Amino acid sequence: MLIPLTREKFEQLIPLIATGSQYKYSWGKPRDVVLRLLISAGIPLLLYLLHFALPDFEGLISVLGIIAGLYVLWEPILRSSLKNAECRRYKYSGFWRGEVLDAYVSDEVVGKQLTTNKRGELMVVEDRQKQLNLEVGDETGFSTGLQVPLRREYKGIRRGQIAEMMVMSNRPDLSRISKVSDIFIPDLDLWVSDYPYLRRDEFADISRELQPAPEREREPRRGKRFSQDAAPKRRPRTTQEDW
Repeated sequence: MLIPLTREKFEQLIPLIATGSQYKYSWGKPRDVVLRLLISAGIPLLLYLLHFALPDFEGLISVLGIIAGLYVLWEPILRSSLKNAECRRYKYSGFWRGEVLDAYVSDEVVGKQLTTNKRGELMVVEDRQKQLNLEVGDETGFSTGLQVPLRREYKGIRRGQIAEMMVMSNRPDLSRISKVSDIFIPDLDLWVSDYPYLRRDEFADISRELQPAPEREREPRRGKRFSQDAAPKRRPRTTQEDW
């Protein structure tokens, strides 16, 4: 099922300014915070030294110093707002409902580090992380996938469960999907995503409004449990017990 959304609703779901959950995501890991703190301390210090050479611009330099000193706080807002702006550049959007086609766990390389062994030889150490690969689709043949860091709550995902998301396009009829949002599994009240693109309370309201009457009253669907044997033989994957 694909239902076009108005531009007003689209902009409610993906606001111009970062939401609280987006700010929390963009706050980053401790090393990201440390880097921002260094920038927040270093740039004002450089500007302070600069004002001795340019006394006529002392007022401007002071303002820039204050802005730079608050970098640790406003940089996550800016980064999230830029992500939102990337989505909002699409002219059209729609509410999509389909089902889970497949889900499996893979071990992915998310980074590399250079280090030395005991003999002083340079080595490359791979930083690996378990990822959930979720594939969803509908009766029209449309399908898409999402790869996100594995979390314990994803263990309840089953093939055949309803999946919902927002799709974005530059075509009025949404015949070509250019971008998709995070995925909502209403049976589990669960979001599958890395970056939280949507205002989830607003999207959940739309989901309930568009849910057929029998669906509102039924018990949560119990799809088939994923197994390595049932999954398509496209790539090595981790078994369900490793979730």
